[in-house]
Amino acid sequence: MKIIVFGLGNFGMSLAISLTETGNEVIGVDKNIEKVNLVKDKISLAIAMDSTNELSYEALPLKDADKVVVAIGENEGAAIITTAIIKKLSDVKIISRALSPIHDTVLEAMGIYSIVHPEQESADRLTKQINFKSTLENYQLDDNYTISEVKAKPEFYGKTLAELDTIDKYRLTLITIIRKREKKNLIGKKSVIKESIGRPTPNTILLENDILVVYGYNKDIETYCLGQEEYQIRR
Repeated sequence: MKIIVFGLGNFGMSLAISLTETGNEVIGVDKNIEKVNLVKDKISLAIAMDSTNELSYEALPLKDADKVVVAIGENEGAAIITTAIIKKLSDVKIISRALSPIHDTVLEAMGIYSIVHPEQESADRLTKQINFKSTLENYQLDDNYTISEVKAKPEFYGKTLAELDTIDKYRLTLITIIRKREKKNLIGKKSVIKESIGRPTPNTILLENDILVVYGYNKDIETYCLGQEEYQIRR
């Protein structure tokens, strides 16, 4: 994948190098030329630029990126502005570092739900999560097994889980299903929220835009996301 990492401090630099070592094309961005020089020979490309200046993004292949990580850790305002500019210029998936509870709140208000806290998560663990190319969110249990959110396939729409049990394809365990619904706040403003339907039953019908929360072996999850048809979803 092509991944851009903004912020080359201890966490950002470790993440950029780790992602490169696992086969990704990584561009590292930081306004500090010394940090750029430290990592320039260890990743695909390192650029010195001020990520809070929207004009500077003209030289950055943002629209070609698969994912962007905002790892800025010294300036909360710069991190928020950088995230806002990226949201404005591209539909790329953003993973953003949060520096405080209020930072979490701001990111969520901006529609960023992939939020990391380096004090709690290692660069190595985040690398493993990012490397699941087609999943939505992941919780890495160990080196072999993961709980992931994946999109339901079109061939599942309108079928019950009992019917899908007869399709010998995917070797994953379905934990629950997440669906979006519209919600109004006290002043009548509408928003879309995600909700779990709870424990699925054999009679549960899969709908378009359903998100499946599955547990399984990492390679089986990758196989599902890549569209290979040799495994089975098991309740």
